[in-house]
Amino acid sequence: QVQLVESGGGLVQPGGSLRLACDASGFTLKYRTIGWFRQAPGKEREGVSCISNSDGSTYYADSVKGRFTISRDVAKYTVYLHMNNLKPEDTGIYYCASRLGPAYGTTWNRPGLYTYWGQGTQVTVSS
Repeated sequence: QVQLVESGGGLVQPGGSLRLACDASGFTLKYRTIGWFRQAPGKEREGVSCISNSDGSTYYADSVKGRFTISRDVAKYTVYLHMNNLKPEDTGIYYCASRLGPAYGTTWNRPGLYTYWGQGTQVTVSS
């Protein structure tokens, strides 16, 4: 049974940092692409970052480039999202999701292409 569990969210001041973790079970991490998405109140779910199964290529939304870093520990079945210099507009529920096959630059951020989703973890950036 495929399961994804997010952790690491919380309340942080602008400029602060958080590290989110996505713990995967029920599949071999290196065979699945893992994406991080977020959803703010009243807004659509948007892709934040992704790490491809095939070669570990990474992708980022323009709004987080240079501030967020995605990484994975295949042995621990965990994917991390390191978030630095957080801004109020980063506030939202963060979800990790998985899909078979590699990610591509034009489609990595489409939620409909991901099969399994976690329950999400809340990130609030506020002073």
